[in-house]
Amino acid sequence: MKKELGKKPIEEASLPDEIVIPLSQNLGSPCKPLVEIKQRVLVGQKIGDSDGFVSAPVHSSVSGEVVAIEPRLSFSGDKVLSVIIAPDGNQETSSFSGFSESEAKDADKVRVAIREAGIVGLGGAAFPSHVKLSPPKDKPITDVIVNGCECEPYIAGDHRNILENAEIIIDGLKIIMRVLGAERGYIAIETNKIDAIHHMNNLVSSEGNMRVVPLSVKYPQGAEKQLIQVILDKEVPSGGIPCEVSALVHNVGTTIAISKAVREGKPLFERVLSVAGPGIKESKNLKVKIGTPVNHLIEECGGFKGEPGKVILGGPMTGFALFDLSVPIVKGTSGVVVFPREMTIASNPRACIRCGRCVQVCPVRIMPNFIGQYIEVGMIDRAEDADVMDCIECGLCGYVCPAQRPLIQLIRHAKAKIIADRKKGGS
Repeated sequence: MKKELGKKPIEEASLPDEIVIPLSQNLGSPCKPLVEIKQRVLVGQKIGDSDGFVSAPVHSSVSGEVVAIEPRLSFSGDKVLSVIIAPDGNQETSSFSGFSESEAKDADKVRVAIREAGIVGLGGAAFPSHVKLSPPKDKPITDVIVNGCECEPYIAGDHRNILENAEIIIDGLKIIMRVLGAERGYIAIETNKIDAIHHMNNLVSSEGNMRVVPLSVKYPQGAEKQLIQVILDKEVPSGGIPCEVSALVHNVGTTIAISKAVREGKPLFERVLSVAGPGIKESKNLKVKIGTPVNHLIEECGGFKGEPGKVILGGPMTGFALFDLSVPIVKGTSGVVVFPREMTIASNPRACIRCGRCVQVCPVRIMPNFIGQYIEVGMIDRAEDADVMDCIECGLCGYVCPAQRPLIQLIRHAKAKIIADRKKGGS
C-alpha cells in the first residue's frame, strides 16, 4: 500500500503555530526542563535532560518563546510534562559543530556526542542510542544491521531516506561499526524497494565489510530479532537482547541521525515520516519538526478525504489510534495513517473461540490467546511465565482474531505493569 508514496521525494513541512515537546520521548528516565516560561530558545538548544543513563535529552526544534511548561496529552493517552514553544519563524540555530576525523575515532567521545544529541531509535522503540552502543564488555558486537525494511503498510519514509541520504547512512554505519569494533555491516531492505536496493548496492560495492541484504516482503520482517535470525542465522534467546548473539540493529533514520550528530554536532530535533492512507487527500513524505501537532500535518496534506474514521500515529499494525489530533509528533513517530469512516469497523470483542490463529501467526512463538485470558483476570504473573515480555507488539494476533479480541492492548498493559513492578522491586 505504498508503491506510489515511495516515489514521492521528502518535503519540508511548514512550521505550526505551536510546538509541543514532551519531556519524555524515550524508554527510560524522563527529562526535567532546563528552560523557563518567557525564555527565548533557538533551534537545537537543549531544553530538557535527565541524570539517568537510560535517557536522552530533548532539544527545541524551532526558535521562539517558551509560553508554557505543563502536562499535555501524548499519543499514549497520558498527559506528559511538555515544553510549549511559540515559533518566531526565524529558525535561528544554536551553535553546534561536529568532530574532526581524529575525534570521530574516539568511541567514548562519539557515545557522548550521540547522547548529547538526544538520539533514540527512530523505528518506534525510542531506546536511547548511546545505551545500545554501550554493550557489556563480555558481549562484543561483531555484526551491525541497518534496518531499512520498513515492513509496515502505507509508510515510506525509510525508503525515501535510503534514496536521498544513502551516503549519510553508510557513514553512520561506519561510525557505529567503529564505536563497537564490529567486523561486518549489513543494510537490510525488502525487495519491494528495488530502486533503493540498486542505489545502495552501487554505493557499498567498494566497501569490503558491508553488504546490502535484499529480503522478501513479509510482516514483521523489520523486527530486530527476526532480522538477526534471517540475516545471521542466530536466534536471540527468550528474554534476551541482540548483544547476546553479538549483533546490533539500528533503524535507517537513527543511522542518519548518528552521522549528523558526529559530523555536524546536530541534535535530533526533526525526523522524516509519512502522512498517508486512503483517508488523506494527498499522501506525503515529510521532514517534520519534533513537537508538530498531528492536525497541522493533516492540513499540510490537504486535509481529510471524506469523513475520517481513524487516525493512527505510527504504522497501522503497531501504531496508536488517536482521539485528539493536537497530539505532537515525537522522536519515535514513523508516520500518520488516516482511514476513512467506511474502512473502519466498531470493535466488538468477544470471548476467545480457541481457533489458534493468533498462535499460528505469532513471530516469536508465544500464545497470545492464553496470555490475553490471563491478563483479563489479573493473572499478570501467569502472563509473565508465558513469556509475555517476548512479545514484539507487531499486532498480528489482533489483526487475525475473528473474535476481535484486543490482544495487543492487553499485552501492552501487562508489560507496562511488569516493568513497573520490576522497578519497584529494584528500588
